[in-house]
Amino acid sequence: MRTLKIALLAAIAVASVSAASVELVAGGGTGEPGVSAHDIHFVEPFGVAFDRAGNLFVIEYVGGRLIRIDKAGKTSLVAGDEAFNEPHAIVMNGADQLFIADTHNNRVLRRDVATGNTVTVAGNGEKGYSGDGGPANEAAFNGIYAIDLAPDGKQLYVADLTNKRIRRIDLASGIVTTIAGNGQEGVPADGAVAADSPLVDPRAVTADSDGNVYVLERRGNALRVVDKDGRIRTLIKPGDITPDLKGPKHLCLDRNGNVIIADAENHLVRRYDIKTGKTTTIIGTGDAGLTLDAANPLKTQVTRPHGVYVRADGALYVTDSYNHRILRVTDY
Repeated sequence: MRTLKIALLAAIAVASVSAASVELVAGGGTGEPGVSAHDIHFVEPFGVAFDRAGNLFVIEYVGGRLIRIDKAGKTSLVAGDEAFNEPHAIVMNGADQLFIADTHNNRVLRRDVATGNTVTVAGNGEKGYSGDGGPANEAAFNGIYAIDLAPDGKQLYVADLTNKRIRRIDLASGIVTTIAGNGQEGVPADGAVAADSPLVDPRAVTADSDGNVYVLERRGNALRVVDKDGRIRTLIKPGDITPDLKGPKHLCLDRNGNVIIADAENHLVRRYDIKTGKTTTIIGTGDAGLTLDAANPLKTQVTRPHGVYVRADGALYVTDSYNHRILRVTDY
């Protein structure tokens, strides 16, 4: 009986792994907006977001375009590179307002999906650091590479990379505050006050419903967390996992609160389990390439993935940036 039980558990484990699948959502073609999703040519996409109707929005950080893909799979150009300067990330709120990290214009824009009306919610357009405690649209930022909304949609988090800070904007008042980073480069001590601590180079940020804010560092090759009391801890640092993080670019949370990491220079997407502290690979072989194995994400190649996003149904969207395509992974 014990042997049968072990065999049954092993079969279930294998079945759960084999249930994972990956598919091409968009990109890899040669066409311009107006063609089908599989025929469009992206130029190094970074961020994705969905509106309430299920339309997919994609931002390119090199192409500089904001592209919409409707539920029928047709693409259209929403805004071109004349509107942005190497934007890196987008996030949608529950009112179909799209926030755009306009990286090298040092600002965050908010665009109403229905009307197209666009306003600046953060950044005065000048490169620098200023404005804490005042209106975010009058403050100076320097290198906004990633943004994310709190789960309740009331705060916007900004990875102000060159300033080596994580900043939070209260969207009701418009006031900006630094919650992590003192502007100095260095590794923070576990348990220290996050706002008084150094950071290496905070590339991405996301927050959970318990008030924890996760920070991903690119050159630091580290994952850190700021708890609701404002104290910082390192969750992954060099030497903790194999292979070490290598130039990670973005992160998000799955439905269980685990951290999904776009480990760009390792050509992997990985998951950090917040309960066990273990890190596993979701997609990628570790080698750059174009191979897509629909039945096995671990045999699918990605090349410098720069963006990750988990939809409410649990599906993971990966911006496979240097392959110029968007992939969807399910049952991972």
